[in-house]
Amino acid sequence: MNYSIIFDLAIILFTCKVLSIFMRHIKVPQVVGQIIAGLLIGGNLLHIVDKSEPLVFMAEIGVLMLMFSTGLETDLKEIKSTGAVALLVAAMGVIVPLGAGYLLYSGFFGFAAVGTNQFWTAVFIGVIMTATSVGITVEVLRELGHLKSKVGTIILSAAIIDDVIGIVLLAFVTGLSNSEGGGMGAAFVVILKTILFFVCSIIAGIILHKIFYWLEKYRPHTRRVPIFSLVTCLLFSWAAEAIFGIADITGAFVAGVIIRTVKGAVEDTSKKLDISSYMIFTPVFFASIGIKVTIEFANISSTLLIFAICFAITAMLAKAVGCFGAAKVAKFGKKDSLRIGVGMMARGEVALIVATKGVDAGVLSSEFFIAVIALIIMSSVLTPVFLKTLYKEKTL
Repeated sequence: MNYSIIFDLAIILFTCKVLSIFMRHIKVPQVVGQIIAGLLIGGNLLHIVDKSEPLVFMAEIGVLMLMFSTGLETDLKEIKSTGAVALLVAAMGVIVPLGAGYLLYSGFFGFAAVGTNQFWTAVFIGVIMTATSVGITVEVLRELGHLKSKVGTIILSAAIIDDVIGIVLLAFVTGLSNSEGGGMGAAFVVILKTILFFVCSIIAGIILHKIFYWLEKYRPHTRRVPIFSLVTCLLFSWAAEAIFGIADITGAFVAGVIIRTVKGAVEDTSKKLDISSYMIFTPVFFASIGIKVTIEFANISSTLLIFAICFAITAMLAKAVGCFGAAKVAKFGKKDSLRIGVGMMARGEVALIVATKGVDAGVLSSEFFIAVIALIIMSSVLTPVFLKTLYKEKTL
């Protein structure tokens, strides 16, 4: 066994806590401190902690537990009441960044004929911009006490819908850009799998609700309920990714929503899981965002560097503007509309996953990772700061 992971964990937890305390002292969300901690101890600065398989695995468990906890706190009645608004926010949060990304790439490297490799690269740049990483926003809203608010529910619901739309877009672009890969057929298969996942989740949810209701009724406040709840989270996460081709965080969230329907079960599970999540897994996840970032400045051209900065700024503005506009159409006040727009602009592991898929499919060159990294760093740091500022005043 390689015991370096133990040392890495000690360093991560220590630096995350120290910087979190500092951030709280200067009235900045603590999650910012955890991300900066990863940048500080990672490969770009101090080189104390390196990206490793155990660390990546723990970070993945961290984001799953974070999304599972979010599902536990999500009221289906609230989502139903904001469903149309969330769908509108998600749609505009995809359409505007998709178009902005295509135009940005084409403006830098030239407009290409439809169907050419350069055309699909431009479209894929837009696809990367559509990705939303709700983990950071969720943690900030929870810290500020607004996760269960109407704005928080819309952000969360829209982000989940974004995830589904993003997967469909990814399938279309990678499928259609590969003339030997089946094109529309591959995209249709992914759409079908996405629908099947939610259908199966509803069926499984009905069965699991009865099981957990029985456990809570006849064996209340026992450890078996939280343990079985965590098992449900992991199985749903695995099934979403391995069987249906949907991001595992969606499976974790759906599992949390199912457990939420049993009142006693959600209370017991939240109390038990929050400790391990807060103590270990969540800090590792946010620190890993900074640790995973490795930048080779010597291989970056001035054009690519300028593009990366423009890409990050455009992606954040496009997502914020699109979602802000949708919220205004839904008759939200200016301040709440800004909160929704800003809450949707964070990017993290989702953008990296989409970019990696593009490189694997031959649609995107690996040199464009610098643009994705710039987006992740800027949005991960700025989103919590902007949200904190927007929540200083009462809703207009």
